[in-house]
Amino acid sequence: MRLTTKGRFAVTAMMDIALQEGVRPVALSDISERQNISLSYLEQLFGKLRRRALVTSVRGPGGGYRISQPTETITVGEIIRAVDETVDATQCGGLKNCKDDKECITHELWTGLNEHIFDYMDTVKLADLVEKRVFKMNGVHKVKFEKINRV
Repeated sequence: MRLTTKGRFAVTAMMDIALQEGVRPVALSDISERQNISLSYLEQLFGKLRRRALVTSVRGPGGGYRISQPTETITVGEIIRAVDETVDATQCGGLKNCKDDKECITHELWTGLNEHIFDYMDTVKLADLVEKRVFKMNGVHKVKFEKINRV
C-alpha cells in the first residue's frame, strides 16, 4: 500500500495552517521551515489545494495562505484527492493486470481495502486532527509545567 509524500505533505501543511489559523495568513516559507518540506514542493501542492478551493492566497506583505472552509468540513480524503494522490494496495494500480497481464487471485481483496482506506479518510476531519494535536501539545506543556513546579 502506498501513500506518497504528496498526500502526507499536503495533510501536514494543511494541519500547519489550521494550527496557526486566526493569527495571520501563513507563508509557505514558514511551513517549509517548520515541517522541513521543500518550498518548491509546497508551491506545487498549494496550487492544487487552491484550485480545489481548500485554501485561499493573500498577496502582499504579510501574505500567505488561509484555509478557505471551516476545518470541520474538510476531510483528509479530500485533501489527498486534491493533490491527485491515490492510495492503492493493488500491485497493478487497479488495471487488473497484476499477474501475467491478468487479474491476480487476491485483486478484489486489495481493491476492497482501497475503498475502506478512503472511506476512513473521508471520516477524519481536519478539525479532529487539530483538536488531537492541540490536546497533545497542551498535555505535554502541562506535564512539563507540573514537573517544574514540583522541584
